[in-house]
Amino acid sequence: MTLHLAEIALAVAPGAHAVVLMDQAGWHMTGKLKVPGNISIVALPAKCPELNPVENVWQFMRDNWLSNRAFTSHDNIVDH
Repeated sequence: MTLHLAEIALAVAPGAHAVVLMDQAGWHMTGKLKVPGNISIVALPAKCPELNPVENVWQFMRDNWLSNRAFTSHDNIVDH
């Protein structure tokens, strides 16, 4: 996660500040996480997946492409 935040920090325009919205997964909130100075972390409330935008993407994928199917391989899942 530290490396991911470092990559995000590189994409932030000089003089700008980024806000990263995260759930409270252990690797998102660990004290070992090094947050660059041009990024702030905003933690979502615990047990509120409806507030996490990526959860809507996962739900759409489950509803439209990934549910009620048997896949033969990882590549078969990615193809869908």
